Amino acid sequence: MPVSVHYGLTVLIWGLTWTAIRLQVEAAPVDLSVFYRFVMAATVALGVLALVRRLPKLNRQQHGWLVLQGATLYSINFLLIYRAAEAMTSGLLAVVFSLAALFNALNGWLWLRTKPSARLYPAVALGITGVALLFWHDLQLGNATAASILFAAAGTFWFSMGNLISIKVRQAGIPLLAANAWAMVYGALILGIWCLIQGVDWVLPTSASFWGATAFLAIPGSIIAFYCYITVIQTLGADKAGYATVLFPVVALSLSTWLEGFEWTATAVLGAVLAILGNYVLFRKPGTPASGYRSSSVRTEA
Repeated sequence: MPVSVHYGLTVLIWGLTWTAIRLQVEAAPVDLSVFYRFVMAATVALGVLALVRRLPKLNRQQHGWLVLQGATLYSINFLLIYRAAEAMTSGLLAVVFSLAALFNALNGWLWLRTKPSARLYPAVALGITGVALLFWHDLQLGNATAASILFAAAGTFWFSMGNLISIKVRQAGIPLLAANAWAMVYGALILGIWCLIQGVDWVLPTSASFWGATAFLAIPGSIIAFYCYITVIQTLGADKAGYATVLFPVVALSLSTWLEGFEWTATAVLGAVLAILGNYVLFRKPGTPASGYRSSSVRTEA
């Protein structure tokens, strides 16, 4: 499957998860909602791989990398982002999270000594400006505490670290599907321990909307989307893959137009155009090798 399809699926699916997350957290505590999501995702992913006999034996060091991936991509980052969402508008949160591409470039330089694409900076500048214009009304409200902004930035940075760890997981020789399945198991365990420490009320929601949303977040939103996203990281580099976070709000607001009657103002339309233009700037030369984290030895087999 072409990497452009993986990129497109990542943007589409994660753009749709915004609505599913809202439906989920309306029926259960936030931390417990994330826990249920990754318990379901880990159970399905691990169960299917075991059924088709695609679970390789892994050594202790490989499992160590998967624990780190579970902590950065499938647990702690979600806890931080959801904490931020409790005290800031969704628009401001989207703007902060769209910094993931810059965090990826910074972390790649700090930890892997790799130079990001020269087109990244103008593309991200266009993208972040576009996201800010999309949520201009939210930003004018100024509804955010200093703590919530720190939580959002920390969650985005932690997510970015998970992007780099996924590269180390691949270099450790772990097939992608098996790596994601085990990392989700460890992420669910971390979330479960956190819920116990926090004394969360262990409710079991009975609404069909909660479990429908959880199933969407677990299977397309976690198993499929993270597979696609990590494939993009391993093919194009984490800096370019991170630009997908700029396009999520465009998809989310398009869905909101249909479900909630979101009205596209001139400012919002301009924001969407700038976000898409930034994507064009970043990928405008098809076939040009991506700088950053791409390696001729990296393949994307499952």
